[in-house]
This record gives sequence, C-alpha cells and structure tokens, in this order.
Amino acid sequence: AICASGLMGLPLAVSGLREMKILKRLRVTPVSPVFVLGVELSMYIVYCAVSLATLSVVALLWGVRLRGSLLAFLGSWALTMLSTQSIGMLAGDVAKDTKQASVIASILYFPMLIFSGTTLPIEVMPNAMQKIVSVFPLTQGLTISTGSTLLPICVMVGVAALCTILAVCFFRWE
Repeated sequence: AICASGLMGLPLAVSGLREMKILKRLRVTPVSPVFVLGVELSMYIVYCAVSLATLSVVALLWGVRLRGSLLAFLGSWALTMLSTQSIGMLAGDVAKDTKQASVIASILYFPMLIFSGTTLPIEVMPNAMQKIVSVFPLTQGLTISTGSTLLPICVMVGVAALCTILAVCFFRWE
C-alpha cells in the first residue's frame, strides 16, 4: 500500500487536480501550495494507516507474531511511507497531465517494487545496482528491519525532505 499509494496514487491525484482545473480555482483563494499538497498527503497517509490496520487485524487472526520491536517497526513504516509519498508528490508536480504522471509513476513504481529487496534479494544484484537501489525508501525500510538504523533513517529523512521541498518549488496551479 505504501508503494502503490505514494508512487501510483498520489502523482495521479495531484496532476488530476491540475488537469480538472481544480487547482486553478483554488489559486484565487488564500490556500497555499503547501496546504494543497498537505491535504493530498494526509489523505494518502490515512489510506496507508487503514491498510496497516487491516493487515494487523488479519495478522492477529492468523496468529502471526512480530519479531523485534513494535515501535521500531512503526517508525520504519512511517519513514518509508513519508519518503515514498514525498517522491509521489514531486512526480505529480512535475507532470504536465495525468498521462505523463502515469508514465512517471510507472517508471518509479515498478523498479522500486522489483529492486528494493522485497521481490528480488539485494544480495544477488551486482554491486553497482546495489548502490543505486540503496536510495529507494523501500530498500531503506527493509534495511531498518534487519537491524541497521542510522544510515537508512538519514537516507529516508533526506529523500523525504528533498522531495517535499522540490514538490513545493515545482508546484503549478495550472
């Protein structure tokens, strides 16, 4: 849900608001780009939280136990979600329309999903590829779950901050 909402849903939502001229109408109000992006981000955070809650209920029903710290898991989940959502906001802001947002989203989504370590183990990738995928938020989220914390946290906070700042800078009302 984190990857799908952040990299497929959010870019299409932001560019869709622009394409339907909703952002053009909002421009004459005192609403700032930060507020508009914050509302969109908040909706997708709620979506991810509902997804996590549903997964938690199913895990409890099936008797699945979490190994390690619940607090560390939730922190990793939150950082992964925020950094992925920030990439999605940036993708939606640089896209001219929903078609272009869809292409950008697909270019980001599928490599991140396949090469982050969730589908294909990072250890089997060539060294150069391992360095490239180490920037992916999903890769860093998995790295935190294996015990390493400081570098992945710094990478995810950096990606989230950079992409959020760039999203606000590239925001267009029309």
